[in-house]
Amino acid sequence: MLWGAMNGSLELRAEGGTTRLRATFPYGRETELAPGRYESIAPRAFAARIEAGEDIHLLAGHSYDRPLASRSAGNLRLSDDDDALRLEAEIDGGTTWAADFIAAHRAGLIRGLSPGFRVPRGGERIEQRAGGLHRTITEAELFEVSTVTRPAYPEAQIEARSWETHQDRQPYRGPAYPLNRWRA
Repeated sequence: MLWGAMNGSLELRAEGGTTRLRATFPYGRETELAPGRYESIAPRAFAARIEAGEDIHLLAGHSYDRPLASRSAGNLRLSDDDDALRLEAEIDGGTTWAADFIAAHRAGLIRGLSPGFRVPRGGERIEQRAGGLHRTITEAELFEVSTVTRPAYPEAQIEARSWETHQDRQPYRGPAYPLNRWRA
Protein backbone atom coordinates (compact mmCIF):
# COMPACT_ATOMS: atom_id res chain seq x y z
CA MET A 1 0.00 0.00 0.00
CA LEU A 2 1.21 3.48 -0.78
CA TRP A 3 0.87 6.29 1.65
CA GLY A 4 0.75 9.83 0.43
CA ALA A 5 0.06 13.07 2.17
CA MET A 6 -0.33 16.75 1.74
CA ASN A 7 -0.56 19.86 3.83
CA GLY A 8 -4.14 20.67 2.99
CA SER A 9 -6.47 21.52 5.76
CA LEU A 10 -7.22 19.57 8.88
CA GLU A 11 -9.72 21.18 11.21
CA LEU A 12 -11.15 19.92 14.51
CA ARG A 13 -14.22 21.27 16.26
CA ALA A 14 -15.86 20.10 19.45
CA GLU A 15 -19.65 20.00 19.07
CA GLY A 16 -21.84 18.61 21.80
CA GLY A 17 -19.32 16.13 23.17
CA THR A 18 -18.18 14.94 19.74
CA THR A 19 -15.06 16.10 17.96
CA ARG A 20 -15.66 16.79 14.29
CA LEU A 21 -12.79 16.57 11.84
CA ARG A 22 -12.75 18.14 8.38
CA ALA A 23 -9.84 17.57 6.08
CA THR A 24 -8.88 18.12 2.45
CA PHE A 25 -6.31 16.38 0.27
CA PRO A 26 -5.85 18.57 -2.83
CA TYR A 27 -5.23 16.96 -6.21
CA GLY A 28 -2.74 17.97 -8.87
CA ARG A 29 0.05 19.05 -6.52
CA GLU A 30 3.56 17.81 -7.21
CA THR A 31 5.89 16.69 -4.48
CA GLU A 32 9.47 15.43 -4.49
CA LEU A 33 9.50 12.07 -2.72
CA ALA A 34 13.24 11.52 -3.12
CA PRO A 35 15.93 13.34 -5.11
CA GLY A 36 14.80 13.23 -8.74
CA ARG A 37 11.54 11.37 -7.99
CA TYR A 38 8.38 13.42 -8.20
CA GLU A 39 4.77 12.45 -7.82
CA SER A 40 1.31 13.94 -8.20
CA ILE A 41 -2.16 12.53 -7.79
CA ALA A 42 -4.61 13.26 -10.60
CA PRO A 43 -8.11 14.61 -9.92
CA ARG A 44 -10.62 11.95 -8.86
CA ALA A 45 -7.94 9.26 -8.63
CA PHE A 46 -9.69 7.84 -5.55
CA ALA A 47 -13.23 8.01 -6.98
CA ALA A 48 -13.86 4.29 -7.67
CA ARG A 49 -13.93 2.95 -4.08
CA ILE A 50 -15.56 6.11 -2.75
CA GLU A 51 -18.40 6.03 -5.29
CA ALA A 52 -18.84 2.27 -4.83
CA GLY A 53 -19.48 2.86 -1.11
CA GLU A 54 -16.54 0.69 -0.05
CA ASP A 55 -15.42 0.76 3.58
CA ILE A 56 -12.59 3.21 4.10
CA HIS A 57 -11.01 4.04 7.47
CA LEU A 58 -9.65 7.15 9.12
CA LEU A 59 -6.57 6.09 11.10
CA ALA A 60 -4.01 7.66 13.38
CA GLY A 61 -0.61 7.36 11.68
CA HIS A 62 -1.54 4.63 9.14
CA SER A 63 -2.14 2.16 11.95
CA TYR A 64 -5.16 -0.12 11.67
CA ASP A 65 -4.63 -0.65 15.41
CA ARG A 66 -5.67 3.00 15.96
CA PRO A 67 -8.92 3.63 14.05
CA LEU A 68 -10.56 7.02 14.47
CA ALA A 69 -13.58 6.57 12.16
CA SER A 70 -14.86 4.47 9.25
CA ARG A 71 -17.57 4.48 6.65
CA SER A 72 -18.99 1.21 7.98
CA ALA A 73 -19.30 2.71 11.47
CA GLY A 74 -21.17 5.65 9.94
CA ASN A 75 -18.84 8.30 11.32
CA LEU A 76 -16.74 8.99 8.20
CA ARG A 77 -17.97 10.74 5.04
CA LEU A 78 -15.79 11.12 1.94
CA SER A 79 -16.32 13.09 -1.23
CA ASP A 80 -14.15 13.22 -4.31
CA ASP A 81 -14.21 16.00 -6.89
CA ASP A 82 -11.87 17.57 -9.43
CA ASP A 83 -10.14 19.69 -6.77
CA ALA A 84 -9.67 17.42 -3.78
CA LEU A 85 -10.55 14.44 -1.67
CA ARG A 86 -12.58 15.77 1.26
CA LEU A 87 -13.53 14.04 4.46
CA GLU A 88 -15.66 14.70 7.49
CA ALA A 89 -15.55 12.50 10.58
CA GLU A 90 -16.96 12.39 14.07
CA ILE A 91 -14.28 11.21 16.48
CA ASP A 92 -15.19 9.81 19.85
CA GLY A 93 -12.35 10.55 22.27
CA GLY A 94 -13.20 7.42 24.28
CA THR A 95 -10.14 5.48 23.12
CA THR A 96 -6.64 6.38 24.22
CA TRP A 97 -5.38 6.83 20.64
CA ALA A 98 -8.33 9.11 19.72
CA ALA A 99 -7.74 11.23 22.84
CA ASP A 100 -4.01 11.31 22.00
CA PHE A 101 -4.76 12.41 18.44
CA ILE A 102 -7.12 15.18 19.60
CA ALA A 103 -4.55 16.43 22.15
CA ALA A 104 -1.70 16.29 19.59
CA HIS A 105 -3.76 18.20 17.04
CA ARG A 106 -4.69 20.87 19.57
CA ALA A 107 -0.99 21.22 20.44
CA GLY A 108 -0.20 21.75 16.74
CA LEU A 109 1.73 18.48 16.42
CA ILE A 110 -0.52 16.70 13.90
CA ARG A 111 -1.68 18.74 10.93
CA GLY A 112 -1.31 16.45 7.94
CA LEU A 113 -3.49 14.07 5.98
CA SER A 114 -2.12 11.02 4.18
CA PRO A 115 -4.10 8.57 2.04
CA GLY A 116 -3.22 4.86 2.08
CA PHE A 117 -3.88 3.28 -1.31
CA ARG A 118 -2.88 0.69 -3.89
CA VAL A 119 -2.26 1.59 -7.52
CA PRO A 120 -3.78 -1.01 -9.87
CA ARG A 121 -2.12 -2.00 -13.13
CA GLY A 122 -2.50 0.90 -15.54
CA GLY A 123 -3.27 3.39 -12.77
CA GLU A 124 -0.09 5.44 -13.14
CA ARG A 125 1.84 7.35 -15.74
CA ILE A 126 5.62 7.67 -15.40
CA GLU A 127 7.53 10.26 -17.41
CA GLN A 128 11.17 11.23 -17.64
CA ARG A 129 11.48 14.99 -17.23
CA ALA A 130 14.45 17.35 -17.00
CA GLY A 131 14.45 17.17 -13.17
CA GLY A 132 14.03 13.39 -12.99
CA LEU A 133 11.19 10.87 -12.98
CA HIS A 134 7.61 12.07 -12.52
CA ARG A 135 4.85 9.68 -11.54
CA THR A 136 1.21 10.69 -11.92
CA ILE A 137 -1.27 8.46 -10.14
CA THR A 138 -4.41 8.41 -12.27
CA GLU A 139 -6.31 5.66 -10.43
CA ALA A 140 -5.83 4.30 -6.94
CA GLU A 141 -7.76 2.03 -4.59
CA LEU A 142 -8.18 4.07 -1.41
CA PHE A 143 -8.29 1.95 1.77
CA GLU A 144 -7.57 4.49 4.49
CA VAL A 145 -6.76 8.09 5.21
CA SER A 146 -4.50 8.93 8.14
CA THR A 147 -3.70 11.85 10.34
CA VAL A 148 0.07 12.37 10.34
CA THR A 149 2.68 14.75 11.70
CA ARG A 150 4.63 15.26 8.50
CA PRO A 151 2.86 14.82 5.17
CA ALA A 152 4.69 14.11 1.91
CA TYR A 153 2.53 16.61 0.06
CA PRO A 154 3.00 19.92 1.86
CA GLU A 155 -0.39 21.23 0.67
CA ALA A 156 -2.23 18.31 2.28
CA GLN A 157 -0.54 18.57 5.64
CA ILE A 158 -0.97 14.89 6.26
CA GLU A 159 1.09 12.53 4.10
CA ALA A 160 4.13 10.35 3.77
CA ARG A 161 5.32 8.17 0.97
CA SER A 162 8.52 6.63 -0.24
CA TRP A 163 9.73 4.27 -2.90
CA GLU A 164 11.16 1.67 -0.56
CA THR A 165 9.51 -1.53 0.59
CA HIS A 166 8.73 -1.91 4.25
CA GLN A 167 7.98 -5.61 4.51
CA ASP A 168 10.58 -6.06 7.23
CA ARG A 169 9.16 -3.22 9.30
CA GLN A 170 5.42 -3.90 8.91
CA PRO A 171 3.74 -6.59 11.03
CA TYR A 172 1.64 -9.16 9.22
CA ARG A 173 -1.98 -8.03 9.01
CA GLY A 174 -3.63 -10.99 7.35
CA PRO A 175 -5.00 -10.68 3.82
CA ALA A 176 -4.20 -6.96 3.59
CA TYR A 177 -0.45 -7.59 3.89
CA PRO A 178 0.25 -7.90 0.12
CA LEU A 179 -1.18 -4.41 -0.31
CA ASN A 180 1.49 -2.99 2.00
CA ARG A 181 4.25 -2.92 -0.61
CA TRP A 182 5.34 0.69 -0.23
CA ARG A 183 5.81 2.79 2.81
CA ALA A 184 6.65 6.34 3.56
